[in-house]
Amino acid sequence: MKPLFRISLLVLLMASNPLSAQKLYFPERNETWKAAEKDQFKYNASQLSKAVDYANANEYSGSRDLRIAILDGFKQEPFHKILGPTKKRGGPAGMIFKNGYLLASWGDTKRVDMTFSVTKSFLSTVAGLAEDEGLIVNTKDKVGGYIWDGTFDGEHNSKITWEHLLQQNSDWSGELWGGKDWADRPPREGGLDDWKFRKLNEPGTVMEYNDVRVNVLAYSLTHVWRKPVPMILKEKVMDPIGATTTWRWFGYDNAWTEVDGIQMKSVTGGGHSGAGLFISTEDMARFGMLFLNNGQWKDQRLISEGWIKKATAPSVPNVNYGYMWWLNQKGPWHWEGVPEHVFYAAGFGGNFIVVDQKSGLVIVTRWLEPSKIGEFVKQVYEVF
Repeated sequence: MKPLFRISLLVLLMASNPLSAQKLYFPERNETWKAAEKDQFKYNASQLSKAVDYANANEYSGSRDLRIAILDGFKQEPFHKILGPTKKRGGPAGMIFKNGYLLASWGDTKRVDMTFSVTKSFLSTVAGLAEDEGLIVNTKDKVGGYIWDGTFDGEHNSKITWEHLLQQNSDWSGELWGGKDWADRPPREGGLDDWKFRKLNEPGTVMEYNDVRVNVLAYSLTHVWRKPVPMILKEKVMDPIGATTTWRWFGYDNAWTEVDGIQMKSVTGGGHSGAGLFISTEDMARFGMLFLNNGQWKDQRLISEGWIKKATAPSVPNVNYGYMWWLNQKGPWHWEGVPEHVFYAAGFGGNFIVVDQKSGLVIVTRWLEPSKIGEFVKQVYEVF
């Protein structure tokens, strides 16, 4: 290869993946996260400190006793009750990174807390691993071709694909672990009969945020992997990225299924009836770093780039939602003053993992009033 051509090719590759031109820092297991050195990056440290103050001053307004916060937050749902473990939460906490180097942190970043629907982005990743390994041939396959126990029987449910479940536009109809699809986050208008006997939406046409259907995805993945989903996450992701041994992923108390003669717990994709992922801020940050680097931890490929590209592509019914990752594209959920290519995991109570692959930023927040997240992230971007 001629020298000039070699240089041009290198420049082209660096342009297609901006982070390839930057050295990323990945901490070892239990290593104290390395802070950015003075003058390593150009940013206004005083202004960043004010952004952190803003996060601390805008703590989630719900009770620190999350049983109370959950029951109050979802009181509009008929028959809603706590079905799985909960844990009293700590105060505001978070971390901000540039290329893996710590710029700021606040609160108790080692404390394990519930993370609610941030869990969905971890569940999506387990689906991605299944496709990467050929257990699921393609997310556009109908789930009924893999799960034939009646869960996807019927004229409507038989049309549902893995992609529909991942994008939350399946409108799966049924009951799982005592939860009815129509009773989970029902419309503000109407009543029980209206919700129960409504006309179902064609799969892929309307997004409806619904934990029962997300739990159907977790159940289906349990049977595809033939192992508990947390075990897959631990082996394939959390151990390789050096996460601590403190995180836990729970299901509802009654959510047992049998696979190969073994009783397995089917986990939830959120915590609005309890359960879900319980995890520290620092372990959330490691997960964010994995996605920052397009599925690679140091030199080890854990998730395919193809999957991350699919997971962060907008769905047809909702430009701000991919495969259980929120997208900051222009739409109803856009954060003004924040780049459109940013994507993030989001959970009840102000839990977020924000990823910007172009600038090398990862932002993790815990217990920030949800309505304040856009302003907070905007303030972080304004320091650069």
